[in-house]
Amino acid sequence: MKVAIFSDVQANFPAMEVAVAQILDWGPDLVVMDGDLVNRGPSSLACLELFDRLRHERGWLPVKGNHEAWILRCGREAPRNALEEQTRRFADWTYRQVRERVASLEGWPDHLCFHGGHENSWVHVTHASMASNRRGISANVPDEEVRGTLPEDIALFVTAHTHRPMTRVLDGTPILNVGSVGSPFDGDPRGSYALLEMHGGRWSWEIVRFDYDRERAERDFLDSGFIEEGGPLTRILFEEWRQARLLMPSWRRDYEPAVLAGERPLGPTVEAFLAEMG
Repeated sequence: MKVAIFSDVQANFPAMEVAVAQILDWGPDLVVMDGDLVNRGPSSLACLELFDRLRHERGWLPVKGNHEAWILRCGREAPRNALEEQTRRFADWTYRQVRERVASLEGWPDHLCFHGGHENSWVHVTHASMASNRRGISANVPDEEVRGTLPEDIALFVTAHTHRPMTRVLDGTPILNVGSVGSPFDGDPRGSYALLEMHGGRWSWEIVRFDYDRERAERDFLDSGFIEEGGPLTRILFEEWRQARLLMPSWRRDYEPAVLAGERPLGPTVEAFLAEMG
């Protein structure tokens, strides 16, 4: 059995096209998209339409990520105040882009399980962890924080969300993070996905890193209106994509408290933060 699992496209259509082409060439029996197909980038509609076609024509399966949940929430709930309107402008921009196809995001499961045709070959797939679709598992999360959050009697636990590919073992259970197709945070700008194969009753896997047309992806950011219309925070999101590293938590730690307290406006804090980052 051959299974491909990818995640965190984050509305990067050029990266998704390459990942999809490579996966199709490999000829898997099953493909799982492990959440965060949309948002944080400029081409959510194109990514959703492509995945929807693959879902209906080839049976590719979705798992809901935190960004799908957020976009659906944006469609249901207006911002509570002017500040929230500013901080979620990029998500509302994404919602407007996918609004005509937003029903395609409804009903995606939080978890998905399959087996490889052998005893004790169950694989559990979720976007982040059993605790939350925002509580990811990376190499530096202590064992005690992960212990108790994995299902019992599985051969492999597959996760994503952190945008960093990883394999680790906890109490005999392998944990595989497939990384990010569209916006890695490990310093390597190449996208990633995972290929799993069943051999002799046991799973083996490979993390694939791939190049794609980053100049085209940058043009999508600049020409789509995402940065210009999505509010100040889109500039940090763009730098995260460009540098292939996580920046938003640092802005939140150093600047967000003053913004939330009404002491500083949002835009200038982003300018100051990006100036510090160089």
